Amino acid sequence: MAENLIFEIGTEEMPAESMQVFRKDYLRTAEDIFNNNNLEYNDMNVYSTPRRLVLAVKELSEKQKDNKEVVRGPAVNIAFDEEGNATRAGQGFARGQGVEVDDLVEKDGYLYAEKIEKGKKTVQVLPDILKEIVNKVPLPKAMRWGSVKMEFIRPIKWILALFGSKKIELEIADVKSSDFSIGHRFLSSGNIGIESADDYFNKLEKEYIIVKENRRRDIIKKQIRKLDLKGEALIEESLMDEVIDLVEYPTAFKGKFSEEYLELPSEVLITAMQKHQRYFPVINSEGELQAEFVGVRDGGSDYLREVISGNEMVLKGRLDDAQFFFAEDQKYGFLNRSEDIKDIVFQQDLGSVYEKVQKLKKITAVLADLLGYDQNKKEKAVRAAEICKNDLAAEMVNEFANLQGVMGREYALLAGENEETAEAIFEHYLPRHAGDSLPETESGIILSMAEKIFNLSSHFLLANIPTGSQDPFALRRQAAGLVRIILSKNITINIEELIEKSMLVININSEDKGERAAQLKEFIKQRLENLLSELNIRYDIINAVIDVNDSNLVDLYKRAEKLMEFRSSNPELFVDLLRGLVRAKNISEKLEYNIKIDAGLLQEDEEKELYRDFKVIQPKIKNYFAKKDYKKGFYLLVDLKENIDNFLDNVMVMVDDEKLKKNRLSLLAEISELMTDVFDIEKITLD
Repeated sequence: MAENLIFEIGTEEMPAESMQVFRKDYLRTAEDIFNNNNLEYNDMNVYSTPRRLVLAVKELSEKQKDNKEVVRGPAVNIAFDEEGNATRAGQGFARGQGVEVDDLVEKDGYLYAEKIEKGKKTVQVLPDILKEIVNKVPLPKAMRWGSVKMEFIRPIKWILALFGSKKIELEIADVKSSDFSIGHRFLSSGNIGIESADDYFNKLEKEYIIVKENRRRDIIKKQIRKLDLKGEALIEESLMDEVIDLVEYPTAFKGKFSEEYLELPSEVLITAMQKHQRYFPVINSEGELQAEFVGVRDGGSDYLREVISGNEMVLKGRLDDAQFFFAEDQKYGFLNRSEDIKDIVFQQDLGSVYEKVQKLKKITAVLADLLGYDQNKKEKAVRAAEICKNDLAAEMVNEFANLQGVMGREYALLAGENEETAEAIFEHYLPRHAGDSLPETESGIILSMAEKIFNLSSHFLLANIPTGSQDPFALRRQAAGLVRIILSKNITINIEELIEKSMLVININSEDKGERAAQLKEFIKQRLENLLSELNIRYDIINAVIDVNDSNLVDLYKRAEKLMEFRSSNPELFVDLLRGLVRAKNISEKLEYNIKIDAGLLQEDEEKELYRDFKVIQPKIKNYFAKKDYKKGFYLLVDLKENIDNFLDNVMVMVDDEKLKKNRLSLLAEISELMTDVFDIEKITLD
């Protein structure tokens, strides 16, 4: 009968920031290996705490499925002679497959050997399967320890392996499996005997181990709701994800700090709490930060007052440092930092941050001209570029690196810069990740684009081009951010021209500039393709538009969007229309060169009607396409569908009369060319 399986690996504390991905990889690896071994189960999950990794399988079958293999052999007329006796070929095939000749099966003129490999008992194969999972799972960071030859995420301390109530005997990294686990480091008495996999979760919870991370999440949130707070805890799920992987038995608590620290910028306080201490800040209904925080300890409520006091002292030290750095930065002056960034290396082959800023200013000016900014707007954007990196030399940013841009905005305002310039300093890093907000100010938009095209162009000129999963300079994120800004802000810009002008400003490895520019253009287009795929636009529609007039990303996006919308609204009509256009294009390709259509040569009613309606509709469609109103152009094209079908079904194009043939081919060519600048009709899948 089916039984539950628990496979627990006890380790030294694992890195919380890696566990979400590691659990998914571990589960995926386990699923693949179990399936490859013909083991059936009802459900499989992977859980973890800081000190244990748990594979839990529900209703795992007691034996493997039988494996049936069918092997084709020689043809029947080769395997048997005229008297029906097995030839050497037939006998050899049977012998090679380990079966008798009489057991071979004839089908479709060939011999087949059907072999059934009986499945083994699950308890027999589990040791090798579990070891294979551990050896094959991708590791976020591999670690070796002692004289052990294998690698794992952290040193292995104990192993529990139970299939129902039966202990699975195995050894990994010199550690033998057992039927006991280990409880909470401080709250438990130590070893916990587990009689059956069914008892595992309840037994561990009694020893202060909450194995399932989602249950720890629910417990923490319930505890936070019960705290007497002046407002509401600001819970970022990314921080909660990390916190739940830092504790085995969570207890949430409230701490306080002096209100004098509220005079610091709120981002500084939030960073000190979230990034450095893993605390949740508290805000009131107006969104104002309160002099409280929520922490989570790994343990119960014993000595909680001392725990709270200790955490308050640690946070006070952090905030004292922040207060000191803020004051020192004010004394020195934000605008004076322009000299200091000369000593900060941006990248060895690209010089200092100061040198990058000088080129950023030029690229920002180029962008302002390309986008038609007036002189006032251009000067604001260039000014933002001039001081956008000054905060990298500030004491506060040296201590809290993730506040770059945030402190630049704050210090620029304190230095008397206008609000848009200050905001642009913060916005030029946006978007920092998928789903992040985009810049909103005109200066912020243009400076963010300049920052990203500078980073992309400079690294492509240096041949630092991402390959496979390797992307050390986060160029995919930079390109995706650039595409998002262009599309969201509906920015009409020639991407080829932008790349070319930015590479001219950067001016390194200029002999490879043409090739690198082409590679960068394709790289940026790939990010657009990814975005279109995420929007559920069909792959064939993406392929049909992506290489047609591909320098305007907004136009590419609109063509794909409207073509997908057109197809989705009436798939049958779309396919019938495209089928006619493809036929027209294929036939018209027999025309060696275009000639002007002679209306006097039109003979059949179908070609006269097609020509008459085409001449009326053609300029309207071209006008819609010129105005980027693709939807109206596509739907107007439908009015020609019946005429095109009638012509193709009833008019002979390839007649002996050369003039008549070329006239009809020219008519079809002009019709098929309606789509040439919009999409490649041959790349549309007609299914």
